[in-house]
Amino acid sequence: MSDLSPLVAPEDFPASEKSVYLNTASVCLMYRGAERAVVEWTHDLAENGTIHFDEAAEERAFETLHASAARLFNCRPEDIAVGSSAAELMGSLAWAVAPAAGSNIVGTGLDFPGTIYPWARVARHTGAEVRLADIEGDHHRADDLIGLIDARTTGVCVSDVIYSTGQRLDVARLAEAAHRNGALLVVDATQSAGGIPIDVRTLGVDALISASYKWLCGPFGVAVMYLAPHLHERLEPGLVGFRSHERMWDLRPDRLKLPPNAHRFEFSTMAYGCAPGLASSIDYLTRLDVRRIFSRNKTLADLLIEGLRERNAEILSPTDEGARSSIVATRFPDIDVRILAERLNQAGIVVSARRGVLRFSPHLYNDADDIQQALTTIDRCLT
Repeated sequence: MSDLSPLVAPEDFPASEKSVYLNTASVCLMYRGAERAVVEWTHDLAENGTIHFDEAAEERAFETLHASAARLFNCRPEDIAVGSSAAELMGSLAWAVAPAAGSNIVGTGLDFPGTIYPWARVARHTGAEVRLADIEGDHHRADDLIGLIDARTTGVCVSDVIYSTGQRLDVARLAEAAHRNGALLVVDATQSAGGIPIDVRTLGVDALISASYKWLCGPFGVAVMYLAPHLHERLEPGLVGFRSHERMWDLRPDRLKLPPNAHRFEFSTMAYGCAPGLASSIDYLTRLDVRRIFSRNKTLADLLIEGLRERNAEILSPTDEGARSSIVATRFPDIDVRILAERLNQAGIVVSARRGVLRFSPHLYNDADDIQQALTTIDRCLT
């Protein structure tokens, strides 16, 4: 068994002392350093306004996060764009790609709505088709998606980890199939970034987007996007604003020259203090080593799966190494998972019910005692 000694100091995640928190796939416990960075930035703005947050500081507002996200994804800072949310970045990207009438976008019917909705909205406008792989059971095979890709496919947009069951898709294989047909591969990494190692160069993705408030242990209000270099000057973002011009303080409305990199997708003001907050949490995770975090999280998931099976639960999450994450989805015979989730939450075991499954999602602030407490509480709830 892998080492399950504490990976983080209690003071880094003080909320972990208040409950058995197994709900990172919904909302993380925020890293205390990230909280501190957001609060300090907000306090300074409240006390000093533009005395400190002047034009130069606003222009540099994303530099630290560019660098942190680049280290996380193994790319360059100029390949990273910052936005207020994953939906904002996905929407701007979908309008930038703007699949034409007669073309198609491929996704999966098991995906989170926010991954598909932006593309469906653009497709309604342009006359493109959205093809979603049929749901048969609880998992998809790569072939289910690859079979939908053809010469008229403009893009394939998927989450690399399915939110309900934790299934990992074969992103590298999807990238190969998409590129073979002249299509782009866009990945929503909100359920993986920070919990699973991601190397965008090895995977061959064209764009990868992640929210901050799940496995990255960051605040709401900020997200990041990797954009492959070959798209930097090819795509015009769907959303533009005063930051969109390459010299943002040259405030003339009669021209718009976009930056020659991913930063062209950064278009306006936002809750800027969330950016250093996310940079702080990413740096914390990379110091700990995401590979180490993932290995430990899977060991916790294994303990949970073993205990659930002893209680006659059905495990819906894949357990083979190439298709698993640390999300564990389960069902019990003749038990409404929504009611069971409510009982567990009331007892201090924080979980979610999603698409007819009870979902557990341990992360770096959990330990073996948390898993045992969850199983003991399930016993009480089932009697």
